[in-house]
Amino acid sequence: MEKLLKQIKEYIPFNEQEEKDKELFIKWLESGQDVFTRENEVAHFTATSWIVNKTRTKVLMAYHNLFKTFAWLGGHADGETDMLKVAIKEMQEESGVENYKILSSDIFTLETLCVRGHEKHGKYVPTHLHLNVTYLFEVDEEEHVRIKEDENSAIGWIDVDKIKETCKKESWVVDRIYTKIVTKIKENNL
Repeated sequence: MEKLLKQIKEYIPFNEQEEKDKELFIKWLESGQDVFTRENEVAHFTATSWIVNKTRTKVLMAYHNLFKTFAWLGGHADGETDMLKVAIKEMQEESGVENYKILSSDIFTLETLCVRGHEKHGKYVPTHLHLNVTYLFEVDEEEHVRIKEDENSAIGWIDVDKIKETCKKESWVVDRIYTKIVTKIKENNL
């Protein structure tokens, strides 16, 4: 946990949303509460992978059955405090990707995500926050991918210019998060 706290404290926010979320993440990490398992039903850490092709024109996304839309790959820390490790594990579990390049082992973006109450495996999960860290990866478009039937029903490369229309059911995430990530990649010539 100390390593993650240090990484977040050293993280330079990209915009005002990240400034506010950084403050929130530090408060949760310093609270002494368990923020690495789902036992904390108010807020817990997650990690996502933003997976781009070599030319940075496409992103690998999965059609998530729970939310009925295409979205980035990621998941819960489930006790792990190394968020890069979580992002890699979730990327591999959700897509089958084996060959990837980590474009930076540093956190690429921070975001607090509100997850609406929903049913999962026959049980109600109350509305809660995901304290999410995102990492940037590159994968060859020819890399073999596969779905993870219990979580997604499709996986594929989405043109970054078509994210808004492809993921329109999650407009807040598209407008606030996906657009931020695409802009940050372009501005930093990554």
